[in-house]
Amino acid sequence: MLNYKSYLVALLAFTLLFTGCEKDDPDPGDGNPTAQIAPLLTRKINTFIKDVMSDVYYWNNTLPTIDVDYEFDSKDYFDKLLNKEDKWSFISDNITEVEDSFEGIETTFGYSLAFGNFVDGTGSPTGNYFAIIEYVYPNTPASRAGFKRGDIITRISGENITTSNYMQLFNNATISVTRGDYTEGGISEKETVSMTAEKLELNPVVMAKVIEHGGVKAGYLFYTQYIASYNSSLDSVLAVFKAQGIRQLVLDLRYNPGGQTTAAQHLCSSLAPLDIVNAGKQLVSFKWNQKYQNYWQQTNNKSQLGVYFDPTVPVKLGLDKIYILTTDGTASASELTITGLDPYMEVVTVGKPTYGKYTASITLKPEDMYESPDTYKDFKNWGIQPIVIQFANSLGVTDFKEGFIPDIDVADKLLPAVALGDPREPLLAQALEHMTGVPVQTTKSAIAYPEFKVIHRGFSKYDHNKRNMSVDFGHDELLKSIKELRDK
Repeated sequence: MLNYKSYLVALLAFTLLFTGCEKDDPDPGDGNPTAQIAPLLTRKINTFIKDVMSDVYYWNNTLPTIDVDYEFDSKDYFDKLLNKEDKWSFISDNITEVEDSFEGIETTFGYSLAFGNFVDGTGSPTGNYFAIIEYVYPNTPASRAGFKRGDIITRISGENITTSNYMQLFNNATISVTRGDYTEGGISEKETVSMTAEKLELNPVVMAKVIEHGGVKAGYLFYTQYIASYNSSLDSVLAVFKAQGIRQLVLDLRYNPGGQTTAAQHLCSSLAPLDIVNAGKQLVSFKWNQKYQNYWQQTNNKSQLGVYFDPTVPVKLGLDKIYILTTDGTASASELTITGLDPYMEVVTVGKPTYGKYTASITLKPEDMYESPDTYKDFKNWGIQPIVIQFANSLGVTDFKEGFIPDIDVADKLLPAVALGDPREPLLAQALEHMTGVPVQTTKSAIAYPEFKVIHRGFSKYDHNKRNMSVDFGHDELLKSIKELRDK
């Protein structure tokens, strides 16, 4: 006969054993993802993310404690680590394409677009979405199709433009779009145009010209991205400006999302007062996380503690005043240019508030963190662009979250649009009037355009990534230091 007390003890032991196994040793097929371990590849990518963020990330002291073994989506895991102030760090599983975009290499139609619709007096939309051309790179599918600033696109492959399909205008390999014109009765549709995207190397020095107005000879430079490999293109146009004896410069950064610190250094050194440049004064200072800040200070590594004016640039305009055209598309290295020059010369901004980006990042790939290729051979095209520094100008100005408010408030008008570089274009006209005291004669449109609300603007799917100004001074040395310091 079974002893009753023995039966209870056996039953209790079985119950504890069963519940203990259920908690600690889950059945991989039980359908409960929180109890399962992530796949090996996912765990390896998660570990790479953790290694980067816990080491060089600017806010590494605020990282939450999360077990990488139980994170099933590496991109979601990355997002969970970001500091609440950080709206810029990103991760990619195709870092090669991202790096190409930093160098101006993109598969593109070649236009920059603003998306939106007309609104009534209450701000409510009154019709379908449409796109307006902001600018077009020369020798691209869009330029060959005849597109120019102010042109309207109303349909994609015969369909209305919506918030769900508008990115096709950037991402598709081929596209068919319908042109439109604005008349007194609204937008009237015209012909349909087909384009095929091309992989292009885009020179960011898109336009440079000399304008004479009110007895003043001024240079105008439309610059779309800070790319150091095109510094020679900057030198060429600045040399023309210098040879023609310009007395003022209008630098158009309204659509410039930023780029490389070395390109910003080159441009600023070419523009600033000669005594400042020749003395190699500090343009901006860098602040890293505590570990790296201490290291760079202990090793007296000047190149990792700030950006300094370069006395060796081939062309020096030696200006004491500059006009910079801005919108909310003016970000990162563009804002470094504004704030970095401000203590040394008069900087007059014209347009709308800038984006508000006072930090910079670096690109880190698995090869930068690990010695053995076997460690990362199955995820070698992943990469992280973590924020690693906060910068400030020589007066300590930083943390401009709301961007820089323009000295002269002017809307970037696209309907009707005036060509960039035309003295009648609203932002440029206000700059010329301010510098000379002589108004620019403009032509009034016979059509009364309703208010146009922009919901999105940009050049490509990588626009957000390009706002992450890249710290590229002593890049190889920086990566070597990261490997050496990671485990200390």
